[in-house]
Amino acid sequence: MSQEEKLQDLKLRLAAFMSRIEEMDPQDTSVNDIDQLIQMLEDLEKKM
Repeated sequence: MSQEEKLQDLKLRLAAFMSRIEEMDPQDTSVNDIDQLIQMLEDLEKKM
């Protein structure tokens, strides 16, 4: 995978992460939801 492809992949994953956060309702957010967000961030970190 080229650097450009890696960068595009990271951008897509980050956009998905941001979208997920924006859609969350703080009143209905569970610990499991937060755990999934943390896992998404860890996956992004590994890709870098």
